[in-house]
Amino acid sequence: MSQREQDGVSRNMNLESQKSNSDYSDQTPAAPDASSDQPHWSQRQQPDETRFGFKANDFVVYPAHGVGQILAIEEKTVAGASLEFFVVYFAKSKMTLRAPTRKAANLGMRKLSDPTAIQRVRRTLSQVPYKARGNWSRLAQAYESKIDSGDIIAIGEVMRDLYRPAINSGQSYSERQLYTSALDRLSGEVALVDGITEEEAVRELENLIISGAKRNA
Repeated sequence: MSQREQDGVSRNMNLESQKSNSDYSDQTPAAPDASSDQPHWSQRQQPDETRFGFKANDFVVYPAHGVGQILAIEEKTVAGASLEFFVVYFAKSKMTLRAPTRKAANLGMRKLSDPTAIQRVRRTLSQVPYKARGNWSRLAQAYESKIDSGDIIAIGEVMRDLYRPAINSGQSYSERQLYTSALDRLSGEVALVDGITEEEAVRELENLIISGAKRNA
């Protein structure tokens, strides 16, 4: 498997290259030919069709990448057999991936959280931080697993537990990276659900942690 394939999906770091090149790294697209065994991509003709609970233009959350938008549903034909994929674009990282429609849910792709889940996140951020102890390498792996799980509550826990004041924070570089990653994932989803900008979401989420710390001091 090439480096450009991951978790059964293929990625393309440049959305524009979809116009002329497939991002499925093991193939060079061939012109559609019923008599040829060469694989080719084709876009489905029913843009409003729902496949396994998702359709084109839906915003989704994908583990390890965060919030993205389904651009289309495409089919890849190989030796007469058709494989179906969601084409998901992540605006912040300018990355595109193709997720098999039948495996998308198993790979962790989900719809945006509902307002009730967002409220649970707000309560989580307002709670007393959990002060984990132990080997930092293992702790960092646990935090990263929470972030990559796509679970919005788990991501909120990471953000809450790793938050440090900007002045004299004592926060290590790796802690800061994990905190920033959690904040980025959380603020992107909250912004879409609440209809606000990411900057507004960041301010609100961090203020919840600060207020919670003062209240629980």
